[in-house]
Amino acid sequence: MTRLLIVGPQGSGKGTQGVRIAEAFGIPAVSTGDVFRAAVAAGSPLGQQVKAIIDSGDLVPDELTSAVVRDRLAQADAAGGFLLDGYPRNVAQVASLDDFLEGRDEALDAVIELQVPREESIARLSQRAAEQGRSDDTEEGIANRLSIYERETAPILEVYRTRGIVDRIDGVGSLDEITGRIIAALEARGLARSAAA
Repeated sequence: MTRLLIVGPQGSGKGTQGVRIAEAFGIPAVSTGDVFRAAVAAGSPLGQQVKAIIDSGDLVPDELTSAVVRDRLAQADAAGGFLLDGYPRNVAQVASLDDFLEGRDEALDAVIELQVPREESIARLSQRAAEQGRSDDTEEGIANRLSIYERETAPILEVYRTRGIVDRIDGVGSLDEITGRIIAALEARGLARSAAA
């Protein structure tokens, strides 16, 4: 059982690293962004609601986000652990996740904090916008999301630091270098990679 959370500003590479770490530990990567994008692509009522919020550059409300994540974590593939990416993104969501996990007699094993300078995040996001044509990767959208991260998400790290489960990782370097740093930190906590990895 390995229950992880990866945190970092937009453009820190947490989506890419999250998938790599989840594979190494044999657990599903649960990205709220992916769950929301799937709903938008499906054109469901939830998807239409989410699309309007995302297109305006805002974040999906806590209650809606928490409900979506709880539903995803209740699926069979997450019974043996998971890696969360994009949730919790504020202190209220930390409390919601704590309640959910306590109800299952579980807790997070580690929080991976990817540290990347703001200029690096902006450069990476601008490149992604050009490559993928993402409507939310405008200059104003990027600046808005980085400000929200600094104001709302960064404080969750303080909550988890008091629990002694945060590993600060330098998020600059090659993909393999960064993945290696994360795995070394998790193994130092006694978390074992899956035999299949």
